[in-house]
Amino acid sequence: MLSQLRASLVMVILFTLLTGLLYPLAITGLAQLALPAKANGSLIVEPDGKVLGSELIGQNFVSERYFHPRPSATTAPDPSDATKTVDAPYNAANSAGSNLGPTSKKLVDRVEAAIEAGVATGRLWDVPADSVTSSASGLDPHISPAYALIQVSAVAKARGLNESQLRALVEEQIEPRLFGVIGEPRVNVLLLNLALDGLK
Repeated sequence: MLSQLRASLVMVILFTLLTGLLYPLAITGLAQLALPAKANGSLIVEPDGKVLGSELIGQNFVSERYFHPRPSATTAPDPSDATKTVDAPYNAANSAGSNLGPTSKKLVDRVEAAIEAGVATGRLWDVPADSVTSSASGLDPHISPAYALIQVSAVAKARGLNESQLRALVEEQIEPRLFGVIGEPRVNVLLLNLALDGLK
């Protein structure tokens, strides 16, 4: 009996060290050597060291001078009542979709409100799905080229830029399908807005 317990204890300690310590350290080390930028979160860093964001996590741009991301369903605890939550777009500490189905009145109301707001501000006239629906994670950094292109006139007006120049900038930022077949063409909103700020 004691020999069986000793063998079991040795195996637990051995596999804890192997799978809980050595394996994660080895994978982390390999990732740092092979792909250091990706291993550290694909951060976008200014020359002075200031982190602007990550290519992998969306940000909630609300100024008319910038391209807007898709809606986000992430939440945060309500500061006045911890048993409730409040909307907190692109809250990376609480990645989640809305879990609202197509028959949900709340979802229908939210989409209709987003469409009305987009039409009122001149950002929407032909409505791409990603302009009024959130992603599964609530943190998607990408939008469709169609959604980016319909925002061109509003951003150009807010910045006093030429629409054709801005349209060309959007088209430069379109990322193709992976290997030409996987996924859909997309535009990273943070990278697009950084390129926008870089325009002379």
